[in-house]
Amino acid sequence: MSDIKNSDAPINTTTIDKNLVDAPTSNIYEAISIISKRATQINSDIKKELLEKLDEFATYNDSLEEIFENKEQIEVSKFYEKLPKPHALAVQEWLENKIYYRNTQDEEL
Repeated sequence: MSDIKNSDAPINTTTIDKNLVDAPTSNIYEAISIISKRATQINSDIKKELLEKLDEFATYNDSLEEIFENKEQIEVSKFYEKLPKPHALAVQEWLENKIYYRNTQDEEL
């Protein structure tokens, strides 16, 4: 997870050369499918980590005052909101050859 927090992935939308994306597979659709699956994994990891951190600050009272005063919880949420989106992280990992993938159809032949 520390790689995600220190990633060079852009926070804003950027244009990426299609040839760089499909170079490892020679098939843009296969590359996008792999990137998409990795983005789903990253999103799950981030969500799990965020929920664990927020749970540390959870109060189980119904007091409205405590809900509005939980600044630590707000800071944690803001930190995760500022991270690059999972799809941007996955594309960056793909471009840096950090995603392991294999084509099971090639193995069957």
